[in-house]
Amino acid sequence: MKELAAAMRGGRVRAMPPNDADLQRLLHAAAEVRKRAHAPYSGFPVGAAVLAGGRVYAACNVENSSFPLSVCAERNAVGMAVASGARRIDAVAVVGGSARPAPPCGGCRQVIAEFAGAQVPVVYATPAGRRVATTVGALLPSAFGAADLRGADRESTGTRERRPRAASGRARSAARARGSRRTGR
Repeated sequence: MKELAAAMRGGRVRAMPPNDADLQRLLHAAAEVRKRAHAPYSGFPVGAAVLAGGRVYAACNVENSSFPLSVCAERNAVGMAVASGARRIDAVAVVGGSARPAPPCGGCRQVIAEFAGAQVPVVYATPAGRRVATTVGALLPSAFGAADLRGADRESTGTRERRPRAASGRARSAARARGSRRTGR
């Protein structure tokens, strides 16, 4: 059993696609963890759960009085899964909002897409149970990913710019190199 779990974490064994029971379990975990959200500024608590390698990782949003430092529930849940060794997400559930289910924000969609394929199910719901079911690909079509970065060097100019080296052979920052060309230092 431990070998199977290790193989799944390493991506050598494909997990079964999530079923309705898995999605219900995720929604329940997201609803429960939402109760512990730290949302004193927005008053908008959110809970999220991701399924990775058969395990559920649930987290809530954590706000900060300096709003850019706040962290969404979805990113916290993905972070928990990754910190536990997961490298692939099999399903996502989010509970938030009241009048309508709150989907993941754009930043969270990008983070989810880093670890989940386009066909991975995403369910988002209100605490009262109204829900929307979709996929990562429907939430973030044409997602930017690792393949885009791998091709960036080749596509830009056809050559890779090399950083100037100091006399000792260490790389110099581009700004420092520009300064030394101007001043001779």
